[in-house]
Amino acid sequence: MERLTVLDELVRASGRLSAESDFRSLVSVLVEQSADHSRSDLACLYIYDDPEAGTGSLKLIYRRGLRNVPKSIPEGTELMEFLEECGEAVVLLERGSPSFDGLYLADGMNSGIVLPVKAGKRRVGALFLNSRYERHYGNERFRYLDSLTRLAGGLLENARLMKELKDYLAKIEELERYQESIFQSMTNLLITTDREGRIRYFNRAAEETFSLSDQDVGADFSDRFGSGLGKKMLKTIDEARSSNREYAGLEGIYQRDKDAEDVDYALNIAPLTRLRGAHDGLTLLFTDQTRERELKAEAEMATEQRRHIKDMFARYLSQDLVKSLTDNPDLVKPGGDKKTATVFFADITGYTAFSEGKDPAYIIDVLNAFFNEAVELVIDNHGYIDKFIGDCIMAAWGVPMKTEEQDAIQAVTTALQIHELVRSKDRTFFKGDASKLKISIGMASGPLVAGNVGSNRRMDYTVLGDTVNTAARLEGVATAEEVIITQATRDLLGDRFKLEERKPVKVKGKDKPLVIFNVKGINR
Repeated sequence: MERLTVLDELVRASGRLSAESDFRSLVSVLVEQSADHSRSDLACLYIYDDPEAGTGSLKLIYRRGLRNVPKSIPEGTELMEFLEECGEAVVLLERGSPSFDGLYLADGMNSGIVLPVKAGKRRVGALFLNSRYERHYGNERFRYLDSLTRLAGGLLENARLMKELKDYLAKIEELERYQESIFQSMTNLLITTDREGRIRYFNRAAEETFSLSDQDVGADFSDRFGSGLGKKMLKTIDEARSSNREYAGLEGIYQRDKDAEDVDYALNIAPLTRLRGAHDGLTLLFTDQTRERELKAEAEMATEQRRHIKDMFARYLSQDLVKSLTDNPDLVKPGGDKKTATVFFADITGYTAFSEGKDPAYIIDVLNAFFNEAVELVIDNHGYIDKFIGDCIMAAWGVPMKTEEQDAIQAVTTALQIHELVRSKDRTFFKGDASKLKISIGMASGPLVAGNVGSNRRMDYTVLGDTVNTAARLEGVATAEEVIITQATRDLLGDRFKLEERKPVKVKGKDKPLVIFNVKGINR
């Protein structure tokens, strides 16, 4: 009966894998399904630096689990050499043997398995799974994981080949449109003539600036442009056509109709030749120097805007979010911007009593040691560090960029990770007199305003509104090691977390009591 259950699970997982066609989605399904079926505490997929060659160190690309794990696994270790030479899975049922100790990704893990992921004959990476329990990975779990990993490897290879095919077709299409798209996207004004000096082609920029139309194709260039360019420039163009000679850096003023401004231009002339070298006309490339100066000013303004965004967010957001903002500066609007976000306040419980009578320098060291660790968790989970308020961290998810449901999930995940970090015996903070300090966290989701607040001398990007005030009030409701959330946050979490509904509480600024929940952990 159990074999049928395992087979059914494998068929179900295979169906989910088969439904995906891109590499990232396949990776997500592989790790999530492996962790769910095996009930592992940690599940991580690492790929090689050079996946085509299957060499180099392994780098983490997907993690399931709350514990901190290595972001890379160096080449040359006993475990890596075994995987590369034998290509077989490694299973450790209990700690004790120094062999393959690198299989355990975090302290507290007592059994583990690592399975090589192959795409055809190529080594792509390795799937690591760890459990707190000894002898967790029996024969049935191993067979399921081994079968699923082998199937995923084939699908990953298909996804790679499909991407190569799409890329190849895209290149063909790109080559077919290359000349026209390049010419039409140019800000320079391009005109070509044939051997007789007749207009053969012009791009969109030339059409708009010189008021050209399809009727001008085939017209004599000198007749069409004589009054605007002047006799001297037309003579130079005729000399270039007759001598097959290049001219660069010519300058002049093109005189347009009375209702339009004249064009301050620079002109480069180049002969056109056929494959065997026969003269085939001219390329006339005009640069609208007035427009060039305007574009340069706009580019400098955009560069300054990106620098300002990077300076504003680099210390408080993950690098990928900062890059998204600098690539899309419109996401940070001047002034205030209405958003839906999740805000949390993480406060040190017992801090006031602890700090009484102690040296201020010591207190600062205690706070900084905790903040250094907690801030990394916030940033790793795509949160924004809004500010530090004494012994409290105020952070937000959904600003400057939002995904609403995912924002709430990442905020709660961060809160649980902070509590787990404080409980860890290996923590690097809250030592000595500070060893009994704990954290209480309040959280709320909803509409707010995000934007730059301050004066001409100093501006800070921050969030304001009732949602922020509610989160701050709930931090006061939470006791040590609790994560108190609102109904709005709960509605965004689905069934991912274990929640305990509490008695509604009355908080300042609210007419009615708030329905609240305490997050107890993650549903396995």
